[in-house]
Amino acid sequence: MKRFISALVALVAAFGLATANAQDKTRISIGTGGTGGVYYPLGGGIAALISKYIPGVDATAEVTAGSIANLNLIAGGKSEIAFTMADSAWDAVNGLAKFENKRVALRTLAVFYPNRMHVVTIEGTGIHTMKDMKGKRVSTGAPTSGTEEMAARLLEASGVDMKDFTRERLSVAESVAALKDRKIDAFLWVGGVPTPSITDLAATPGIKVKLIDHGDAAENLRKKYGPIYIKNQILANAYPGETRNTSNVDVWNLLVVPENASENLVYQIVKMLFEKKDELVKVHKDAAFLDLANQATGASPIPFHPGAVRYFKEKGINVQ
Repeated sequence: MKRFISALVALVAAFGLATANAQDKTRISIGTGGTGGVYYPLGGGIAALISKYIPGVDATAEVTAGSIANLNLIAGGKSEIAFTMADSAWDAVNGLAKFENKRVALRTLAVFYPNRMHVVTIEGTGIHTMKDMKGKRVSTGAPTSGTEEMAARLLEASGVDMKDFTRERLSVAESVAALKDRKIDAFLWVGGVPTPSITDLAATPGIKVKLIDHGDAAENLRKKYGPIYIKNQILANAYPGETRNTSNVDVWNLLVVPENASENLVYQIVKMLFEKKDELVKVHKDAAFLDLANQATGASPIPFHPGAVRYFKEKGINVQ
C-alpha cells in the first residue's frame, strides 16, 4: 500500500511538473495569409521549426487576410511575428495609407523573399493589357491585405481607374474559384512563385492561364512611393501553359516583430531560421531567398530588430 501511495504521489508530482512546464512555455502566433498563398505554408514551416528547435517556445501559424491584417494584429498584441510586404510595413511605421493616425511600432526580423505581383486572367476574357480591364469584373485582393493596397497603386500607376470595372475583393483562393466559374474576368495577387492556387488554376482542364505584363508601371510607382518597387519578370513555365516571360513588379516580403520583442528570443529565431533554412526550403522553394546577402540590400524600409542585428553582425553583415 505504501508503495502504491508513493507511486501515486510521484505520478501526481510528475503530472503537476509537466503541466507547469507546459504553462511556462512561451507561445508565439505568426500572422501569415490565406491558405491559397505562400505566407501560410511558409508560416507553418517556421512555426514547426521554432517549436522544434527553440526550447520553451511553441509557435502557431494563423490564417489571416495578409499584410495589413497581420500588422494590425501586431499592433493589437495578438501576433508576435508576421509576414508583410515591405510597402505595408513602411506605411504602418509611418502612419500612412491604411495606417493613417495609427503608427505601428515594428522592427524587421528578416528580409525573406520577393513578392511578385501577378495580374491573372484566362483565354477568352478579352484582357491582353492592363487597360483592357475596362468594363470587366476584377478582383483586387482580400480586404485588409497587402495585395489590395498594392493593386490600387499598380492600377493607378498603369492609368487604370477602379471605377472603370466591377470590383471584387477576394482572396487568391476565392479569386481562382471565381475565375474558374467565370464570375470574374481577372484578378490581382501579390505572392511567391509559384503560388499554389494559381498553379491549380493553370492545371485545370479547359483553362489556359494568361499573365498580363505590367512591369513598366514600376517607374511610376517608384516616383510616388520610393525605391520599394522593382521591375522584374515571372519566367516562362512558372505556371502550366504560360510559356512567355511576363514583366511584373516586385516588392520584398519581410518577417517583422513588435519593436519591444525580446532581443534574446529574436536572436534565437533569426539564428535558427538561417541555420535550418534547408528544412524550410522543403516547405516552399521561395525560402531559398532567405539569404544573408539580401539583408543588407536596403530591401527593408524599416530598421531591423536589435536581436536580428546581433546575429547578422556575428555573420559579418551590417544592417540598420
